[in-house]
Amino acid sequence: MSAPSLQPPPMLAMPISPLSQPVSSAPGRSPVLQSIHHVALIASDYARSRRFYTEVLGLAVLAEHWREARQSWKLDLALPDGGQLELFSFPSPPPRPTQPEACGLRHLAFAVADVDAWCAHLVAHGVVPEPVRVDEYTGQRFVFFSDPDGLPLELYEMA
Repeated sequence: MSAPSLQPPPMLAMPISPLSQPVSSAPGRSPVLQSIHHVALIASDYARSRRFYTEVLGLAVLAEHWREARQSWKLDLALPDGGQLELFSFPSPPPRPTQPEACGLRHLAFAVADVDAWCAHLVAHGVVPEPVRVDEYTGQRFVFFSDPDGLPLELYEMA
């Protein structure tokens, strides 16, 4: 059975502006999203996840706050492109369903220069990546692994 023929909505056919140039809306047009500012994650073990994202993935700490009213940590981590990851702790968060795949966030992907170097780095830190694969549409190499809570993460090689 072949996939149904879909035509992209007209707004998807618009040229994409480079992120280095500010994008604004013209009067009478819809506002334009400029970039992803942050992605928020909830950890079951804050200290373990903090070590993983700072020591294994090498993200820099921008700010860290204990929120007494929520009995929760909030950690802001810097991504090299200016985006951020926010890492939260909450008392007894429910586990994230991963298998079977559920609606919502499927995985988080990071651009890297060398997937093989990253795989070696992950293994050296006790993280077991899946086998490296090749994107059938772009020809780019990528690999999946999981964070301490089982969130699927992807490293996507940019050639």
